[in-house]
Amino acid sequence: MTPRQGGFAFWALLMAFPILETVVRPSVPRWAAVVAILALYLWTARRQSHLTLALLGVASAAAALAFGGSWTFTLTMSAVLTGAIVRRWPGVALLLPLTAVAILAAIRTDVGGLNVAFSGWGVFVAGLVPWIIVQLWDTIAELQATRKELARVAVSEERLRFSRDLHDLLGHTLSVMVVKAEVVRRLAPSDGAAAARQAADIEEIGRQALTQVRAAVTGYRGRGLAAELASARDALTAAGIELTLRDPERPLPPETDALLGWAVREGVTNVIRHSTARTCAITLVVGDGAELTIADDGAGIGTGISGTASGNGLGGLRERVEAAGGRFAAGNAPAGGFRLTVGVPEGATP
Repeated sequence: MTPRQGGFAFWALLMAFPILETVVRPSVPRWAAVVAILALYLWTARRQSHLTLALLGVASAAAALAFGGSWTFTLTMSAVLTGAIVRRWPGVALLLPLTAVAILAAIRTDVGGLNVAFSGWGVFVAGLVPWIIVQLWDTIAELQATRKELARVAVSEERLRFSRDLHDLLGHTLSVMVVKAEVVRRLAPSDGAAAARQAADIEEIGRQALTQVRAAVTGYRGRGLAAELASARDALTAAGIELTLRDPERPLPPETDALLGWAVREGVTNVIRHSTARTCAITLVVGDGAELTIADDGAGIGTGISGTASGNGLGGLRERVEAAGGRFAAGNAPAGGFRLTVGVPEGATP
């Protein structure tokens, strides 16, 4: 049983005072009022019914005005349930009629001006305090639900990040391995030594991929710009694509370095997979932030980033860059080929 379902039922003990008064001065109307008010109170506390709450208020007001004395405690009981059941703040106004009846009953019994004020104030506070308590319970419940939802979203975001990182890692590595395997196939009939060296490279790349995947499981987010540029040089050379690199070799913040490393990885993977390019230029400009451009002279991509030709890698990169407050642009260049531009503001966190 939750507090809202029946936590205020114990206030029915206040009926002990009207019951004692009825025992001293028994009458059928008094006993009928005891049974009716007690039943309405317990039913309303259990079922949270607005209809029985209204009936309880009417019965309590009638009994307090008719019998006076300790029967004003029934108004306190009605006020308690009104504060417990009525959730919106305008409902507090429902306490005013009960307060007015309490004041009128006190005046009729001639208890004195100060006692009259205390009677009305006691009934009003008896309803106001439970209303505040219930609001706190509701707020706590909403906060707990929000915390659970935030935890669920955080898990979903982490799963998305991990799947995106894993795709980036394996997509790049497998692309390089495919290119080198083609080189081995071409060299094997004529140059066994060169083919063996390429096969050894494939083995080393596979080992590195295993290491990177293990690191990704523990939250690894990239090898950094310098490592990715070196890997890009090897991959493009193996694919027969000439690389032009313009890198100021200035130190970058770790977050920017990691994000641009991912950009190089995805851009070069895209060049190797889809461009049929002969040359590729990677340019890095560092100022207040950093801007990386990867351009090739290939056939470009007809379907754009959202299409199947570009795959999911560039889409994931765009999400990372935009999440860091950076600029992302990718598409066919006017003079031909494909151009990827990533601008990262100073201090960006991917």
